[in-house]
Amino acid sequence: MKTDSIFYKLFLTIPSSFFELIGISGNEAKNYKFTSREVKQLSFRMDGLFVPTNSNSDQPFYLVEVQFQPKEELYYRIFSELFLYLRQYQPTNSWRVVVIYPTRSVEREEAHQFGDMLTLERVQRIYLDELAPINSLGVEIVKLVVEPEETAVDVAKSLVEKTQIQLTDVVRQENIIELIETIIV
Repeated sequence: MKTDSIFYKLFLTIPSSFFELIGISGNEAKNYKFTSREVKQLSFRMDGLFVPTNSNSDQPFYLVEVQFQPKEELYYRIFSELFLYLRQYQPTNSWRVVVIYPTRSVEREEAHQFGDMLTLERVQRIYLDELAPINSLGVEIVKLVVEPEETAVDVAKSLVEKTQIQLTDVVRQENIIELIETIIV
């Protein structure tokens, strides 16, 4: 799906945007490597995984799922992937699950099976259309994905300008501008 690859590229290019999105300092990104892992049984491929670069740390790993289409079986899959991953890799770090939705209406909660798990502090659901304004280039790019067509081009232009002003690394600047253009197309 297009949004999966956009978010994968976004979190790979601007990993701080993920941490700012979940309410943690973007500086935390320097302690993590963003990747995608396949869990061998049934060949599950996770949307994304933020794994601490220091496995001896108290930092959790984050399983990230981006879901832009309603899927009744989503939480069955996420928690299956999580527990298969835990069994297969036996990480020393604790876990967190972050599910990113464009709107609350896309979520299919399955409260009967997963109600208790969804209330755990380890599970965070983010609805992009409900995000409060955050002064972060990365989060603003994330929000561009759900920006209405009428305003998306203007917002994208503004983000390109911010990128050119805020970033001095030309290669990083070009990568982020390319990402913004990909979202708009």
